[in-house]
Amino acid sequence: MSSEIQKTIDIDKILKDKMGAKAKFVPSFAVKWLKRIIHEDEVNQFLWNTRGISGTEWLMECVRYLDMTLEIEGLENLPDKNDGKLYTFVSNHPLGGQDGVALGTIIGKHYDGRFRYLVNDLLLNLPGLKPVSIGINKTGKQSRDFPRMVEAGFQSDNHILMFPAGLNSRKINGQIHDLEWKKTFITKSVEYQRDVVPIFFGGRNSERFYRIAHFSDKYVRKVNIAMLFLVDEMYRNVGKTFRVAIGKPIPWQTFDRSRTPMEWAKFVEDKVYEL
Repeated sequence: MSSEIQKTIDIDKILKDKMGAKAKFVPSFAVKWLKRIIHEDEVNQFLWNTRGISGTEWLMECVRYLDMTLEIEGLENLPDKNDGKLYTFVSNHPLGGQDGVALGTIIGKHYDGRFRYLVNDLLLNLPGLKPVSIGINKTGKQSRDFPRMVEAGFQSDNHILMFPAGLNSRKINGQIHDLEWKKTFITKSVEYQRDVVPIFFGGRNSERFYRIAHFSDKYVRKVNIAMLFLVDEMYRNVGKTFRVAIGKPIPWQTFDRSRTPMEWAKFVEDKVYEL
C-alpha cells in the first residue's frame, strides 16, 4: 500500500486509543496478525480508491470489488417506490458483510438511495457507508441511546433495512441459521404503520468461523471474538454467487395481539427461511 494513502482503518492507532500506554506491551506478532486478519492494507486501499463516493454508489462499488454475483428472485415483490409508503426490510444475516452490502445495493437502487441500515456502530468508520446508516451498539456506551436511535430511523422518511438477529448466523444443529430474532422491527413497524418485506440471503462462512463463534458465544460472551474474523471471511467469499429471495410484503396490521411481538418476530423469521 502506498504511503501516500490515508488510513481509515489503523490498528496501531486503535490499540493506542483503547489501551493508552499499555498498547506498547502488545506483542508485535499479535499486532501483525490482527492487521492481517482484518486485511488492513487491502481495506484501506479500497476505501482510498472509493473515497469520493458514498451511499448506494459506494455499495455498488463494493459488490464489484467483491466480485459478487447476485441471483435475485422475487424482485417484483419490492413495492413501488412511488406508492407513498415506507417499509421495513428484514433479512437473515448469514455472512456479516457481503449480505448487507448486496441488500443495500438492491434496495438503494430501487428506492433511489432512500433507505437506512440499522447497523453496528463500528461500521460507521466506513465513510461510504455512514450516510445510509444509523449506528447501534447495544452493549457499549451507546446502549442507553439505542431506543432513541431506532426511533429516529423509523420516524424518518427512509425505508429501513434490518437484520433482526443482530449478529450474523451461527451453525446450529448442523444448519446455518440466525440467532433468535429480536422484536423491535415488529413493534416499530406497527407503531409507524410500515409493512414488512421479508428477504432471504443464501450464503455461509467457513467452518473455522463457526468454531470460533461457538467458542466465543459459549465461553467468552462479553466479547464477540468471531467479529474479528468477518473481514477475512468476506475475502474468502470473493467471487461467489449468492441467491437473494424477496418475499411479498406483510401488512403491518397482521401483527395483532393474537401473538406477542416476539412470536410475530419468529413468524416473520420462519417466512424468511421458507423463501
